[in-house]
Amino acid sequence: MGWRRPLQRTDVTKARTIYLNEPHRNSFCKNSISTAKYSLWSFLPRYLYLQFSKAANAFFLFITILQQIPDVSPTGKYTTLLPLLIILVISGIKEIVEDYVSLLLLNAPNPTALGVNVGDIVKATDGQFLPADVVLISSSQPQATCYVATSNLDGETNLKIRQALLETAEIQTEKQLSSLSGKIECEGPNCHFNNFIGTLYLNGKSPVSIGPDQVLLRGTQLKNTDWIFGIVVYTGFETKFMQVNMQSPLKRSRVEKVTNVQILVLFLMLLVMALVSCVGAAFWNGTYGENTWYIGKKGNFWFDILMFIILYHNLIPISLLVTLEIVKSIQAMFINWDEDMHYERNDVYAMARTSSLNEELGQVKYLFSDKTGTLTCNIMTFKKCTIAESSEFSDPKLLENFEEDHPTKEYIKEFLFLLSVCHTVVPERDGNNISYQASSPDEAALVKGAKKLGFVFTARTPYSVTIEAMGEEFTFQILNVLEFSSNRKRMSVIVRTPTGQLRLYCKGADSVIYERLSEDSLFVKETLTHLESFAREGLRTLCIAYIDLTELEYQQWLAMYEEVCTVVQDRAQSLEHCYDTIEKFLLLGATAIEDRLQARVPETIANLLKANIRIWLLTGDKEETAVNIGNRHKECFFLNLVVHEGSLGGSTRTCDLGALLGKENDLALIIDGKTLKHALHFEVKKSFLNLALSCRAVLCCRLSPLQKAEIVDLVKSHVRAITLAIGDGANDVGMIQTAHVGVGISGNEGMQATNNSDYAIAQFSHLEKLLLVHGAWSYFRVTKCVLYCFYKNVVLYIIELWFAFVNGFSGQILFERWCISLYNVIFTSLPTITLGIFEQCCSQESLLRYPQLYTISQTGDIFNIKVLWIQCINAFVHSFILFWLPTKMLKHGNSFIVSNICQRACYSHLAIWGSILIWLVFFTVYSFFWPTIPISPEMTGQASMVLACPYFWLGFFLVPIVSGFANRSLAVPARNVPCLGPWPGCDQCVPVQQEFEFLSPECSLYALCALTASLCFALAGGYAFSQVEHAVISQEELVRSYDTTKSKTRRTFSTAFSESIFE
Repeated sequence: MGWRRPLQRTDVTKARTIYLNEPHRNSFCKNSISTAKYSLWSFLPRYLYLQFSKAANAFFLFITILQQIPDVSPTGKYTTLLPLLIILVISGIKEIVEDYVSLLLLNAPNPTALGVNVGDIVKATDGQFLPADVVLISSSQPQATCYVATSNLDGETNLKIRQALLETAEIQTEKQLSSLSGKIECEGPNCHFNNFIGTLYLNGKSPVSIGPDQVLLRGTQLKNTDWIFGIVVYTGFETKFMQVNMQSPLKRSRVEKVTNVQILVLFLMLLVMALVSCVGAAFWNGTYGENTWYIGKKGNFWFDILMFIILYHNLIPISLLVTLEIVKSIQAMFINWDEDMHYERNDVYAMARTSSLNEELGQVKYLFSDKTGTLTCNIMTFKKCTIAESSEFSDPKLLENFEEDHPTKEYIKEFLFLLSVCHTVVPERDGNNISYQASSPDEAALVKGAKKLGFVFTARTPYSVTIEAMGEEFTFQILNVLEFSSNRKRMSVIVRTPTGQLRLYCKGADSVIYERLSEDSLFVKETLTHLESFAREGLRTLCIAYIDLTELEYQQWLAMYEEVCTVVQDRAQSLEHCYDTIEKFLLLGATAIEDRLQARVPETIANLLKANIRIWLLTGDKEETAVNIGNRHKECFFLNLVVHEGSLGGSTRTCDLGALLGKENDLALIIDGKTLKHALHFEVKKSFLNLALSCRAVLCCRLSPLQKAEIVDLVKSHVRAITLAIGDGANDVGMIQTAHVGVGISGNEGMQATNNSDYAIAQFSHLEKLLLVHGAWSYFRVTKCVLYCFYKNVVLYIIELWFAFVNGFSGQILFERWCISLYNVIFTSLPTITLGIFEQCCSQESLLRYPQLYTISQTGDIFNIKVLWIQCINAFVHSFILFWLPTKMLKHGNSFIVSNICQRACYSHLAIWGSILIWLVFFTVYSFFWPTIPISPEMTGQASMVLACPYFWLGFFLVPIVSGFANRSLAVPARNVPCLGPWPGCDQCVPVQQEFEFLSPECSLYALCALTASLCFALAGGYAFSQVEHAVISQEELVRSYDTTKSKTRRTFSTAFSESIFE
């Protein structure tokens, strides 16, 4: 599974000992942090290693090295080196810019923190950011409390309260701090924000446990507190802030993998062309070698094959990788700028956190979605509750029972007291108004609901809460907090009531509360009935329970608790076991909270289903709640197939669908976490997957975060399809990282899901356009861009192969060496980039109106090895036309420019005609370089000769027309995309042009600017040197060998072939 690694590896299992005021004994990580990938000294070696680890770049480096061997390269020494350097410079600039942006975003906001070391005692004042992870010693607030803002860490805007230990609360003066002596033993660095396990040993005092309430993390901001003192426990990369900023799992798109295979195919084609040329050279030299002494007889097979590999090496497009990087980066900008995915309420735009997976958005087959905060608003409202044996469905009825001495009055009173006391909410007063800062929307909703019913939570101190109710003020002493965790699924507090009674209050999931109910508990069946009723309405439920404790019971448990709190290894598990020993409850009732669906969720789900995307809902909520979400829209889900624990345990047989198994059915599979434990066993895993894949939708309830990730990994590993996971909370990070594409929603549960995602959106409904429009467009654009890069290079270098037939396979180049070296990076770059940025398979309106169009990109049929061979055949035909037609037109030896142009939108016209213009300007200027600039003397005067030649202008228009007719003769008619319905309003098939068969003006802007301005050296009547420089014989020897007064030699094979090819 694709779990992420820390930026810098640390030993998270090893506990550490920190000595107070003894810096020489503390040797830990420095506090300096650089999130940059490169440094000034490491940039060049690391960057070059990264670039040449790519097969294409390594290949061109190999060609550059071969070109330095004397007498081998027909294209000169530096014609590959120059474009390779240009590409490396462009990629290097991109790396530097991205690295600099990352540096600005992630580096610590406090530059004065560099000198802070583990064990130091630091002071922070109001408004300052903490420079490292510190254990709070004391503060300016009463009872050594302080408030911190943690939005930099988890995105939560509410303030958190932290409190120092009583043993250190009075240590406030410089003398006291400097005389502090002892040590802290704590766990090693880790990424868990809400956990900390440590023990403080002060000389002469008993050990005291340290928990997360005593820790202030790097990146948090001190609020409403004048000052605090703290002991530094983690610095630099070992702080929790940096531990959570991990390297993203390496995700490569399917298109990238297919492209790598296609590059391998082209390389094999290159070797075949080189081998054919070597055979041709051997045959030609053996037949006509005696009369072609001026070419020279190499007679070395390996020498020849190296020469032809260099000659044809640009069959693999050198600019492909950097072109794709540019194209994908601009596509990501389009996503970021899309106003349709702008959530104006929070002023949040969609954000592409990576550009490497854009095309993957167009191939998603399985969508895994969280529920709360993803499909719903995560804005909680306390709607209903059940107390004792009656279900109260309205506030007035509840208050009437309370005020009229109803038999349930005492239960109602205790119920509302529990809601007001058992939580971690912090009240803030603004005059007579009280607002609540809560880490959980559910907690805030319950406290606000109790306030509405007259039980007002007014004040909190570290050891008490105050409630105003019934005209009186009640203070509950908080003795212990038994914290919530995803494993426990409940939270408890032990309090001393205003009457002096010891009492344990608890709220949690019904599955864990009912397991721990006392035999004396009442209203069990009635409450369960009400819970099921609430869940069917789509409400979130919690059970409410309590138990009275005796002093002896509490003291015995407290001794166990204090002992466990000093354990460093496995403290969390030991604490959970300790909590279990005292949590035996009497049931009071249950609450029901409404979390409304976000806008357009049913419509979005329906359209995604029409696009043949399978939707799996993965949630921690009850089964009934999840089913209710699925049934909110009749088009979304279907007949329910429920799998319970008993149907899977100990058997390899899941559910017998008969002949329907393995086929798509209008069924929704519903399974809970307990059953899933059996379903994911090795023996039945495959059977469960087959069952799930036979259903149009899958609803998994009561899941842990790990189970969510396991389900995604199961589908990802065993099904050849692209998966996407979407969520908004920290519990969704695992599945977001595991899926091929992870999408985070900027919601009310912090920013951890967004920070770990590939793409971030504000609303679930934005997913529709992200996939159906941006995904489909990106897929078509990227694949066509790749195919076009292959196509134009194959065309050009097959022309070299044709030319070999008329130059005796001597290795002579048809194109001037610097013109060909700039072919990819300058002369044909604009059409390629324009295609990758602006090409549209269909309009946005059509893609949204007919979601079935998404299946074209989803299947991946338009980009595979078969399509590559089709394009190679097309390129072969075009190369034949582009070489032999000008050859027959220009028998008297003139330069020529060929441009195969298709007609498309204005951007395409600008790119194509702009490229031709760039070439003409370059060609004209280049013709006057020599002798002012001592390169390419053979180009001298070419412009005046070519541009004045009528055959050139005739061919300029004739060759593209002939190529266009060749395309039309091979064109494939439009095809229909069948409906996936029956869907309302979709009773017809959607006509779509099948655009991948051949490069034609009707289907794309594929254009060939085969800018072949070069020396043709009188193709009909002469031969060329094998190389211009370092030839096998000197030019003087060659000149002195000619005697034109003698009769011509007999016609050679290549001359006969070239003259007869069109007869």
